[in-house]
This record gives sequence, C-alpha cells and structure tokens, in this order.
Amino acid sequence: MHLNSVHLINFKNYEEAELNFCPNVNCLVGKNGSGKTNVLDAVYYLSLCKSYLNVLDRQNIRFDQGFFSIQGTWKKEEQEIHIHCAVKQGAKKVFKRNRKEYERLADHIGQFPVVMISPYDRDLISEGSELRRKWIDGIISQFDRQYLDNIQKYSKVLDQRNALLKNMHEHGLFDRESIEVWNDQMIRLGNEIHSKRKEFVQEFIPVFQERYNFIGLEKEQVALEYRSQLNDASFEDLLVAFEKKDAFSHYSNAGIHKDDLVFTIKGHPIKKFGSQGQQKSFIIALRLAQYEWLKRHLNVTPVLLLDDIFDKLDQSRVRKLLELVSNHYFGQVIVTDTDEERMREIFQGGDFETRMFKVDEGVVEELTNSLKGIE
Repeated sequence: MHLNSVHLINFKNYEEAELNFCPNVNCLVGKNGSGKTNVLDAVYYLSLCKSYLNVLDRQNIRFDQGFFSIQGTWKKEEQEIHIHCAVKQGAKKVFKRNRKEYERLADHIGQFPVVMISPYDRDLISEGSELRRKWIDGIISQFDRQYLDNIQKYSKVLDQRNALLKNMHEHGLFDRESIEVWNDQMIRLGNEIHSKRKEFVQEFIPVFQERYNFIGLEKEQVALEYRSQLNDASFEDLLVAFEKKDAFSHYSNAGIHKDDLVFTIKGHPIKKFGSQGQQKSFIIALRLAQYEWLKRHLNVTPVLLLDDIFDKLDQSRVRKLLELVSNHYFGQVIVTDTDEERMREIFQGGDFETRMFKVDEGVVEELTNSLKGIE
C-alpha cells in the first residue's frame, strides 16, 4: 500500500499544491516554516480523518479562506482508491471514498494506516495521561471498530454523568437512581475498554523492547506499565467507593478515563531519570513498535512519516533507521528535512526508488524524477 498523489487547496499555508509520490522514499526539503510538515499532516488526514497537530479542523484552513480540501489517491491491492477530505467554515467535515461520502468517519479508520515520527512525540513522555490514553486508543481503534465505538460512547456517557453530577450539586441533592442509569453504561463500556487496553499493552511490550534494543545505543531495561483503577478493583466497587467524592466534586473520579501508561527505564520513570538520548530512543522505539503492531494486525504495510528527525538525532540512531529503510522493512517513506545535501548523502545509492521535492513558502517543486537512489 502507498500514496500515489496528494492535492491541496487552502490547506494551512498552501493555496494549491500537488505532489506525485513514488512507492519508496520521498524527501521534502526546505527551510523551517516553508510547509514541509503540512504535507505530512495532509497525508495524516487522508489516513485518520484528522490533523496530527491541530485539534480543530478549522485551524487548518488557509488564512482568510473559507474552506480547505485534501485529495489523495492510494494504491492498495492493485486498486487505486481516491479519498477526498473537505472542511468548510461552519459546516460538517466531508470525507469521501471514490466520490461516495462515508456515513461514519470511523469506517475509514485503519484502511490506510500511517505512522508519524516527529519532534512533537516527546509530549508522550512529558505531558499528561490524556495524551497517552489517546495514543493507545488511536492504535487499537485502527484494528478494532467496536473498540472505537466503545470509546466514543464512553466519552458521551461520561459527559452526561458529569453534567448530572454538576446539576445535582447546584440543586443540593443526590439522586442515586439517576446516577445508576449512567453507571450501568459506564461499567459495561469501561470493562470492555479496560480489557482491550490491557491485552494491547501485554502484546505491545515485547515488540517495543525489541525495537528499543535495536535503536538504542546500549541494551537497557525499558518497560511500559498500564495503570488503571480497574486493575485492582471492579468498576462497580469503584463507583460505590467514589460516590461521595463524585457528589462533592461534581466529577466522575473513577473509571478508565483515569488510566495511564508509565514509561520506565531501569525501573524508574524515564521522564525524570532518562537522558535526552534515552528519551529519543524510547520515543522512536514506541513509534517503530506501533508500526510493527499495525503491520501485523492490519496485514498492510503502513506509510512512515518522518518529520525533521535527522536534525534531532545523532548519527548512530540515524544509521539504525536507515538500516531498516535499506532492508525494505518499511514500505513508503515520506521524510522532511531542512538540508537538501544531507538528504542526498543519506539516500544516495540506495537500492530503492527515491524522489525529492523542494518546498518554499507553500510552493512545491519536484527536483528529481523517480530514480534508483538520488544521483
């Protein structure tokens, strides 16, 4: 599977642009702020129906414009599939496959998987638990539609329960019967989500550890720990135990929305005790393990998006990534960098097709045709 082409209109800093990719390595070079990452984000949209960087779709509309459009053609199992995403101010996002609009965006998730490795990934370590939960959910949802449905339903039930708690707090009462209506749904959905997350982490850990040992400079004991209130008590008992606290805080204090992943190295949190190099290796290993997990479960080779990482990594880690590229472990790769010469040196002479594009303030120019390496 690979992306043949992408066509942008009014997307971020692009008035209009079209790129025709090769199935192997595609390099986007240009100064910082020129729009290289925006191309990767457009590819991410074509895979996951949302931006990698901006939560709100309207934030991706070009300044002073009323809409944006992303069109792409995927090649999958010898078929060409056209995907069109359009966002208009004040209107619902439109997503079409071969000109037929999806009834639910969830039906598209997992069809054309991509994995992004970006400097922003460090937030997985440094930021709060919500980001790590979303990361787990984003991976599992590409394989398990029911899981995605359960996540969406749980979020709505949680909002309704919290609204009821707030309303009861404002009126100075506690109606247990009304709360139990939402409790029953939270328990059913939460137990299913907890079971899937636990199963995922158990399977994911050895893949991650293997990738860390490959990418890291030395073999170190690294681990992921899935922390959940449901690991030690039933959801039913937790809701009873937190009933008074919920009434006082008018917020649901127990449930899978409090889950977290703890990243450790040598038994200690990597956020506090890991060096910059160890944290970089940890993040890359997480993404490579994500790539491997999706590849196994979807029976499709994801597209790998590398955003400006060669400037952030030391040469040894760069060589490890290039070793995987050279061994054809990855399928299609789209990589951004500020240094054209560095890209030529890195990919010159490889036994894979390579294509290079120059990006300059929202204008894209193809520098080479498809070649066996860049000459």
